[in-house]
Amino acid sequence: MANSERGHHLSSDKVPKDPEQDLLGYKHFAKHLSESIWKMAPPEGFVIAIYGPWGSGKSTMLSFLEYYIKQMPESEQPIIVHFNPWWFSGHEDLTIRFFGQMQAVLSKGEWIKEYKVLKNKLADLAELVAKTPIPDPTIQAAAYIGGNIVSRILLNQENIIDLKSSISKELEEKQRKILVIIDDIDRLTAEEIKQLFRVIKAVADFPNIIYLLAFDKDIVIKSLDGIQGKTGEAYLEKIVQLPFELPLPSKITLCKILHYNLEEILAGTPEDLLDDRYRSNMYLRYICDFIDTPRDIIRLTNTLKVTYPSVKGEVNSVDFISIETLRVFCPLAYDIIRRNPQEFTGVGVDILDASHVKDDEAFHNSWINEMQKDIDKTKLLIRNIFPRLDTVWGGGFYGGFDRGSTWRKERRICIQGFFPTYFHLTLPEGIISHTEMKAILALSEDSRAFTSKLQELADQKRSDGTSKVSEFLWRFADYTTEDDIPQDKIPQILNALFNVGDVLLTSEMGDISRINSQLDRIIRQLLLRLDESRRFDILKGSISNGCAISTIFYEIYIIGRQHGKYDAEKNVIDSSAIISLEHLNVLENIALEKIRKAAKNKSLLKAPTLLLLLYIWQNLSDENEVNCWVKDVISSDEGLVMFLESALFIWYSRDIMGAILGRSYQDPTGVHKPRIYHYRLDPKSLEPYLDLSQIIDRVKGILLSEGLTEYQKIALKQFIDEYEMRKNGRDPDNPMDRATWKSE
Repeated sequence: MANSERGHHLSSDKVPKDPEQDLLGYKHFAKHLSESIWKMAPPEGFVIAIYGPWGSGKSTMLSFLEYYIKQMPESEQPIIVHFNPWWFSGHEDLTIRFFGQMQAVLSKGEWIKEYKVLKNKLADLAELVAKTPIPDPTIQAAAYIGGNIVSRILLNQENIIDLKSSISKELEEKQRKILVIIDDIDRLTAEEIKQLFRVIKAVADFPNIIYLLAFDKDIVIKSLDGIQGKTGEAYLEKIVQLPFELPLPSKITLCKILHYNLEEILAGTPEDLLDDRYRSNMYLRYICDFIDTPRDIIRLTNTLKVTYPSVKGEVNSVDFISIETLRVFCPLAYDIIRRNPQEFTGVGVDILDASHVKDDEAFHNSWINEMQKDIDKTKLLIRNIFPRLDTVWGGGFYGGFDRGSTWRKERRICIQGFFPTYFHLTLPEGIISHTEMKAILALSEDSRAFTSKLQELADQKRSDGTSKVSEFLWRFADYTTEDDIPQDKIPQILNALFNVGDVLLTSEMGDISRINSQLDRIIRQLLLRLDESRRFDILKGSISNGCAISTIFYEIYIIGRQHGKYDAEKNVIDSSAIISLEHLNVLENIALEKIRKAAKNKSLLKAPTLLLLLYIWQNLSDENEVNCWVKDVISSDEGLVMFLESALFIWYSRDIMGAILGRSYQDPTGVHKPRIYHYRLDPKSLEPYLDLSQIIDRVKGILLSEGLTEYQKIALKQFIDEYEMRKNGRDPDNPMDRATWKSE
C-alpha cells in the first residue's frame, strides 16, 4: 500500500502521538488548548472537560495536546500526571490510586527532591480522604446522630482542612503548573464515576493544578444524578469551569478513513469479486450510515480482519462487508438473516410472485418492528444485498433469472448456494467454542466447580428444547488427551460425572441413550490412558462416592457386556474390557448396595432409567428381591402412578418419517423444526416384575381420577394403549402401529 494510503489508516493498536498523523481534524483544537494551558496561571486550580461520545477520538486529541505541550520551553512545561481510572476499576479505592499516581510522578527525576515534602503530604491526604465516610445525602442527618461516625468525620475533616492548607501553600510556592489528565472516565461504573468526581471536587481548588478530563457527558451526567440532591448536570457544572465539546469529524472524513481501512483488508481479493461501482455505492450510501465515530470504524475493521481472510475469494467482498456491518452494529438483523436463509435468498419471478409477497411482508415486518433503532438504515442495507427484500419494502420486482446468473458469478449472498459461506465463522446456537471448552475444562481441578458448571449447562436450554450440556459432552470426547486433561485431573472429572450424570440425563429426557453413550465414551477415553489397576481404583472411588445411580449402573452394564454379561455375546475378548472381571465384581457389589439403598428410600423411582436399573438389579441378585420391591411400590395407587411414570420411555424426532425410518433428521437450512415426541411404555417390558392383568383395571380407573399431572396422564394412557394393542395382536414395536405422537 502506498504511503499516502497508509496515512489514512485508523488502528486500535495504539493512539497516534504525532499531529501529522491526524485523520480526524483534531490537531488545531489540541494546539490552541495546549497554548491556553501554557499561559494559564490558576490561583485556585482549574478543571477543564472535553466532552465527546464514547469512541469519538478523545484519547487521540489528548495525545496531540501532550505533543504540543512538550514542544514548549522545558522550564515552562507543566508537570503532566496521567491518571486513567479505568485501569484500577474494581480493584481499589480510586482516591488512593489518584493520589498515588501524583506521588509517583513527583518521585521521578528532577522532581524527586523538589517535591519530596509535598509527595508525603499527598500520601497523608489520600489516607484521610479514603478513610472519611461520605454520608449519603438521601439519608436523613438524624440517622447519623448518636454514633461515633459523626465524631470521626469531623475529626478527619479538621485534619483534611489543615493538610490541604499546607499542600496549597507548597504548590503556591513552587509556581510550576501540574496538569492532571484523566481519560476513560466513561468506562467506569456509575459508583466509580461518583467516587472519582468526589475526589476531584475535594482537591479541585489546589493552586497551580489544572485538571483535564475527557468523557462522554451523557454517561457521566446520568451517573452523577442525585448527588447532594442535584441533577447530574448541575453537579457537573459545579466542578467543571471550562467545558469543550469535541469537534467531531465529518461523515465524509469518516467514510474516507473507512474506505482506506477496507482497502487494506481486501488486498489480494480476486478482481472479479471487486465491482468498483457496486462497492462505491454500498460504501458511501449504506455501510457508512452505521459509522458515527472513529471507534465504529475500528470495531468493523477489527472484525473483518478476523472473518474475511477465511472466505476471501469465496464470497462477494462487498456483500460480506455489508453482512459483517450488520453483525457488528445490528446483531438482531444479522441473526434473523443467518437463521432464515429461505426468507432472504432468491431472485426470480417464480419466487417473488404476488402470492408470496404477503407472507414475506408479514415475516419481515414482524422482526424489523422489534428493533429499537437504526430501522431505516438497516432496511436500506438489507434491500441492497437481498433483492427479494426490495419487493417487500420497496415494491420493485426482479424479472427472470438473467440477474441470477450474474449474481452467481459474483458469489452474491442472495444466491442460496453461497449464503452459508458468509456465516462460515458463526457458531450455531448452543455451539460451544474452543475457548469456552478450555475454560470449562479448567474447572476440572475442582470436582465441585466442575459439577456445578455441568448443572449450569444442563439448565441452559436452546430454542429446540435441548440443553447445552448435550453439545458439551459431544465436544468433551475430543478433549480427553493429556494436553487438555492431565492424568491427575481424571479422578475429579469422574467424581463429577458420577455425581451429576443423572441430572444431565434428566435434562435430555428425549435423548437419554445418547447422553449415556456420550458419558461412557468420555469415561472410557479418560480411563484408557491409565493402567488397569489405576482405572479400577478411580472407578471404585467415583462409584462409591457417586449419587447418580443411573449413570453408575449404565457404566456397570457396559463393562459387564464387555465381559459377556447382560445378554451380550459370550465370546467377547477379555482384553477389550476396561477392567478385569474380578474388579467388575467388586464394582457390581458396590452398585448393588447403592440400588438397595435407593429402593428402600424410594429415590429409585426418580431414576431416569428405571427399567434398565431393574434389569441389572435382577441380574446382580435374584428376581424375587426386585419383584418384592415392585409389588410393595405399586400396592398403593400413588406408587403405581409413580412407577409407570418412571417407566415411561421418551424420544423425539423432527419429522415422523425420520422417526419411522430411523433417520437422524437434519434441517439443511438450520431452521429449528418442531420436536415430535414419541412415548413408549410397553407392558412386555414390565412382565418380569409384575402381573399385568392385576393392574390394568386399576390403571384405567386411576386415569379417570383427579389430580394427575399431564405427564402422569400420558404415562397411564400409553400403558393402556400398548396393553390393548398387544391384547389385540398388534405390535407396539411396529412403527406403523404407533398411535401416540405429540408435537411441541
